[in-house]
Amino acid sequence: MGTPDLSTDTDDKPSLKRTLSLPLITLYGLGTTIGAGIYVLIGKVAGNAGLYAPISFLLASLIAGLTVFSFAEFASRLPKSAGEAVFVHAAFPARFLALTVGLAVMFSGLTSSAAIAHGFVGYLHEFADFPDWLAIVLLVCALGVVAAWGITESVTIAVVATIIEIGGLLIAIWAGHESFADLPARLPELLPPFDTTAWSGILAGSILAFYAFIGFEDMVNVAEEVKDVRRNLPRAIIITLIVTTAFYITLALVAVLSLPMDELAASEAPMTLLIERKASGLSNVISLIAIIAILNGALIQTVMAARVLYGLSNQGWLPRVFANVNAITQTPLLATAIVACFILIFALWLPLIQLAEITSFLMLSVFALVNLALWRVKCQGPPPPETFLIPNWVPIAGFFTSTGVIVLRFVSLLTQTPA
Repeated sequence: MGTPDLSTDTDDKPSLKRTLSLPLITLYGLGTTIGAGIYVLIGKVAGNAGLYAPISFLLASLIAGLTVFSFAEFASRLPKSAGEAVFVHAAFPARFLALTVGLAVMFSGLTSSAAIAHGFVGYLHEFADFPDWLAIVLLVCALGVVAAWGITESVTIAVVATIIEIGGLLIAIWAGHESFADLPARLPELLPPFDTTAWSGILAGSILAFYAFIGFEDMVNVAEEVKDVRRNLPRAIIITLIVTTAFYITLALVAVLSLPMDELAASEAPMTLLIERKASGLSNVISLIAIIAILNGALIQTVMAARVLYGLSNQGWLPRVFANVNAITQTPLLATAIVACFILIFALWLPLIQLAEITSFLMLSVFALVNLALWRVKCQGPPPPETFLIPNWVPIAGFFTSTGVIVLRFVSLLTQTPA
């Protein structure tokens, strides 16, 4: 059985607007992946891996990379909104399974945006004394308006914010650049020995670092708005992985070379600590960039969740009304409004820490299913012309690594001592 025909509708109803070029979709991808979390995560990874934190990020990149390449091929085969659900349905044509996958992806976007809204409120208190509920309502409404405004406008704002975020990472690297002079002398310290203790810490750090690479999957959900999608979207997904890996490893290297390990591991804001030690005049700039990163992450997750709802409806798995596209904005206004309402509900009333943990398990389960689905589709018949192809062993390896991360994370949670 070959890949199903997913050509676009030929009727006169308004459709999504293809305006995203390779640079725009790549920067969108970097915005989904490089977020405020990296400013915290390096310290957490160092707490497990110590001086070997850069190795943990490299290992996490290799683990995530298997699934990244699977998404890249599927994005070339089936460039549709609600991508993960469409991918799984192509291999396992059960409507319930596809709908479950799509709703899990949408749920991850809703909870992520809700958690981000809470994080923004914490930063806002440094500048103004707003009631938490009012700040959350204003923020979510603003995100909904921007997401509904138009894909070009939404992504342009996200791209500007992403460039600012990258600027923040470059500032952190520049602040600690003098430490690279010590690299030749300290290189033996940074290379782990072949013993169980060192590699167990590296593996634990890589499980944490893995979450810094999550975000690439959001890119497939704006596939119907990408120009020359079968060519540009796989390239953008892979470029996102390469650039993100380079930044993360470089940042981790700067951090472990520049800061005492006990301080780095204990810090909740290691990049800010680095700036304070090496370029104190720029510490406020990093804090401001972190706020921009938070807002950018929330906007991208809102756009993604709305496109998943649109895509599920457009496939006929949810009521068609959610797939209606406004003729003026060329965006799914109802789907965007529904998503904004759920984000608001989650942000105001639900326990977000538990939701975030559930979401991470859901996404890893989706990754495992997508990898398995790609292997099955590749065995069904020849691909469409000009498909970006990867070896058959890659999705199988991606399935086992995604499943392995789930198991290791679950074991870690079970062995944690209650507070």
